[in-house]
Amino acid sequence: MRIVFLGAPGSGKGTQAQRLMADFNLPQVSTGDLLRAAVADKTELGKRAKVAMDAGELVTDDIVLGIIAERLSQDDCSDGFILDGYPRNLQQAKDLEPVLAEIGQSLDAAVLLDVDMDILMKRLTGRRTCSKTGKLLNIYFSPQEKLDAVTAAGGELIQRADDNEETISNRLSVYREQTEPLVDYYREAGLLKTVAGEGEIEEIYTRLRETLGLG
Repeated sequence: MRIVFLGAPGSGKGTQAQRLMADFNLPQVSTGDLLRAAVADKTELGKRAKVAMDAGELVTDDIVLGIIAERLSQDDCSDGFILDGYPRNLQQAKDLEPVLAEIGQSLDAAVLLDVDMDILMKRLTGRRTCSKTGKLLNIYFSPQEKLDAVTAAGGELIQRADDNEETISNRLSVYREQTEPLVDYYREAGLLKTVAGEGEIEEIYTRLRETLGLG
């Protein structure tokens, strides 16, 4: 199965994608990981990407698409893959189609993990790390006894600097402007599968598998 995962920051798409990968042996095709590997391996596209990154610029779409095309052409992707973090906008989605056609592939589904924006804000701004154990908790959703246990053990609940409300609001605004239009794009293509992304991780995963017909 060839899947694109859609969803705002904090929707849980990374967590659910990893479950699918483990259970169904689907390679995760992550643009971030691919870029880092291409730079480290000093491939031709990797060298071009490094020039942009060293200059503090965004890596251009043609370089990213080229790296993705190389990865999807590998044997382990022949029976399916999960695209993670790409496409991020309409142009990237349109550019992806001829690349897939060239390697004889086509998408089976674009999965949207749908979560209310208020809940996303709480998921992201409420994240805390235990200073003693490194365990991730959430001041809005974690059981109170787990939050209390941190301070009882002499630890602190630490918030990442970029998990503040202003930064998170900006990230969600960028998603709405650039990535959310992909929902209509894939709906019109007959590929959109919407999964309610609220609740326990296991509940969401069950809904995801049922929606994809994976039992």
